[in-house]
Amino acid sequence: MKLAIIGVTGMVGRIMLKVLHERNFTISKLIPVASQNSIGKEINFIGKKYKIIDIEQALKLKPNIALFSAGEIVSKLWAPKFAKLGTIVIDNSSAWRMDDTKKLIIPEINANILDKNDKIIANPNCSTIQLVMVLAPLHNYYGIKRIIISTYQSVTGTGKKAVDQLKGESCKIPVKKIYPHPIYNNVLPHCDKFEKSGYTKEEMKLMQEPKKILSDNNIAITATAVRVPVLGGHSESVNISFVKKISYNKILKILNNTSGIIIQDCKEKNLYPMPLYVKGKDEVFVGRIRKDLSHYNSIQLWIVADNLRKGAATNAIQIAEYLIKMNLI
Repeated sequence: MKLAIIGVTGMVGRIMLKVLHERNFTISKLIPVASQNSIGKEINFIGKKYKIIDIEQALKLKPNIALFSAGEIVSKLWAPKFAKLGTIVIDNSSAWRMDDTKKLIIPEINANILDKNDKIIANPNCSTIQLVMVLAPLHNYYGIKRIIISTYQSVTGTGKKAVDQLKGESCKIPVKKIYPHPIYNNVLPHCDKFEKSGYTKEEMKLMQEPKKILSDNNIAITATAVRVPVLGGHSESVNISFVKKISYNKILKILNNTSGIIIQDCKEKNLYPMPLYVKGKDEVFVGRIRKDLSHYNSIQLWIVADNLRKGAATNAIQIAEYLIKMNLI
């Protein structure tokens, strides 16, 4: 099993190495790839040192799997070249997510649609993954009519430069700004670029990707994505309206029985999910589950997950694990 990580020195790439180690993923040859600035440098993985190479060299090595986390431009250019040689590409960028010829996969939900013809597989957006982990089992049982989403997204979702900005501002150290305004002690209702519609690209991902994963274009979705000065993970306030009449206790039972979801919901003990405590964890945490008193057949809940793990690295590696388990590679 030759495995390449494209973007190994980035925030997600580094977490991929960590998750591969934790999950005892069997690799005969690790192929670490990064940008020109990192070529020739070494990384440590399970006690061994590996030299970082460029993507062209990696292509010649014909890896079995390539985990891409180097951005949309790199994925668009190089993923088809790897796929042409027989490598299975699991791509963490937005390059292929809404491509009709590519599958958008959350293993717990729709890995069963994968087959041997899938050479480029798209990893959903980080905020989409934690959202749909909760939506899918509820949609299967009750049918979802409408979703209203407000996100509170960690600066880690933007990358290292955003983390540097937050840390620099918190220490009053001059630092290059990646955001148009200060992020320390501030909240920015602005994730990614604005579209002509007035929504941002991040909001559009939240509105489009769940429909593809759930195979249902009839669900009405609106979203507001907000950047907050947090390092631990993404949080989401979600309002869901259903087609069928709901039972609060049944909803709790459904979520409790869903693999990958942990309910933290006890108002007497002030227990609810928080990004401070989900950092480093692979599960999706749900709390503040309650009936919406303003709208018939609707609930309100709060979802939190580590955006670098289940929202990116872990989900990609779970896809690879599924492919191996089902002999699709």
